[in-house]
Amino acid sequence: MPNPFPPTSQALAEPNGLLAVGGDLHCETLISAYAQGIFPWFEPGQEILWWSPDPRSVLFPDRIHISRSLNKFLRKSTWRISCDTRFTEVVTRCASALRHDDHNAEHSTWISSEMLQAYAALNQLGVAHSIEISDGDQLLGGLYGVMLENVFFGESMFSDHTNGSKVALIALARLCQDNGVMMIDCQVHNPHLETMGAELVSRQVFEKHLEGAIKAPMNAILANPACLAPATKTSLEERLLVPLKRFAAELL
Repeated sequence: MPNPFPPTSQALAEPNGLLAVGGDLHCETLISAYAQGIFPWFEPGQEILWWSPDPRSVLFPDRIHISRSLNKFLRKSTWRISCDTRFTEVVTRCASALRHDDHNAEHSTWISSEMLQAYAALNQLGVAHSIEISDGDQLLGGLYGVMLENVFFGESMFSDHTNGSKVALIALARLCQDNGVMMIDCQVHNPHLETMGAELVSRQVFEKHLEGAIKAPMNAILANPACLAPATKTSLEERLLVPLKRFAAELL
């Protein structure tokens, strides 16, 4: 199967990272894109836009920063951490949240129904995952993204509480750190993520890390993108082989 995307070196400098226009959001296309460090972002009514920004915002799990005040909050918290139990709700809440500093859009609800359907399909494959933070039945915060081998590509997060998205990110980083996931892709610079330890690296450095995290040869991925999906649908907890109840008790 030919590569549906041009080389990332051809991405525009302005707007930063725009690489391709058009195509589809089928699971195979999305997996092929993420495996090459390419992600979709477009406003409703636009054609699908594919991006590979330079520099790239990433979070190395062992470099997650937890402030003293947040650490104190965690020790007293009664919140609950879960994975993949409310995936559609997390994506929907991300879509309705006000977005700041995302792809030059001050307030953007770029997660359209088309995007929701696409990532729900990836979730059914066991490739897209969510982390939920809740207090009883109330969902306070969460995030979702795509996991391919040893890299997690973060897509979006939301918070209905001061620390909701922060706790979700800490949970993700700890899960990744404990299970050999090398990198969390944060896509573009965001001051909130920077305070949590996210840093900017060049596209070249990012792609080098990507090569180390995804061992499957690119020709094999392009021939059969589903080779990066679990043989059967599994939750993030199952994929990372971690007893979430014990983990959550240790974190919170």
